Amino acid sequence: MPSSRDTDFSPVEIALRDGRRVILRNVMAQDREKMRSALQALSAESRYSRFMAALREPTPQMLERATRPDPQRELQLVAVAGEGDEQRIVGGARYGAGAQSKECEFAVTVVDDWQGQGLARELLKALMGAARARGFERMEGFILASNARMLALANRLGFLPAESPEGPSVQRVVCDLTRLG
Repeated sequence: MPSSRDTDFSPVEIALRDGRRVILRNVMAQDREKMRSALQALSAESRYSRFMAALREPTPQMLERATRPDPQRELQLVAVAGEGDEQRIVGGARYGAGAQSKECEFAVTVVDDWQGQGLARELLKALMGAARARGFERMEGFILASNARMLALANRLGFLPAESPEGPSVQRVVCDLTRLG
């Protein structure tokens, strides 16, 4: 079973391709409204790619789960831009796992205005490293077959295609975290 160490992900500042800077850090309970704003800022296409449903508004339960992950089985990272009251969430990555499992499932979302700048890559790399450090051995994701950019990113980071129980419209990708350098 993966360790439930109290070691949080250490915040890190990164520069994106266009020069904008963000801080990658753990989500906090007080990020609830920032999370709501970030999800509302997604285009309908981006929301569908992330949730695989025509979601218009995040439910209170979704926001609760997103801002209060179970430290034993989940990790939610956010990318934050701006300072003080102007701070906003522009991307996020999470993994979740069943109890006693050495496998976890990931999801990544980047607000449309921040896509194409390397943020999804940085979020997923950080998530993979954190999962490995916590004892997870495999990570999988379910990506819409039409989401070529995310499928290509997963491939570049070492994920391999696997049989998907969702059918041909959803690709399943799997990475052996024990092989990470």
